[in-house]
Amino acid sequence: VQLVESGGGLVQPGGSLRLSCAASGFTFSSYAMSWYRQAPGKEREWVANISSGGGSTNYADSVKGRFTISRDNAENTVYLQMNSLKPEDTAVYYCRATMWGTDYWGQGTQVTVSS
Repeated sequence: VQLVESGGGLVQPGGSLRLSCAASGFTFSSYAMSWYRQAPGKEREWVANISSGGGSTNYADSVKGRFTISRDNAENTVYLQMNSLKPEDTAVYYCRATMWGTDYWGQGTQVTVSS
């Protein structure tokens, strides 16, 4: 089982990034997918999730209206489009796959928002 995040980097405030999480080794289309983030010195926090079929999404209040989660079950990939980025969005971003008490985590990708 693997979840591999990519797309992180350094971006200026107000900029955009698109994170990807490529899954392998399990039936991706059966799992709900989530994005979490962890800033230095803080606990990991939930950012967004999407149902297995993609029809239902939810967002943390801190990112609502700026971030969009989506998935492509044919490509076994989940995405996080991040717009209007703020310095407080700086964190390591992780994807997570969950189904009936089973969950898998990726290794994370660093996002830094700074001028």
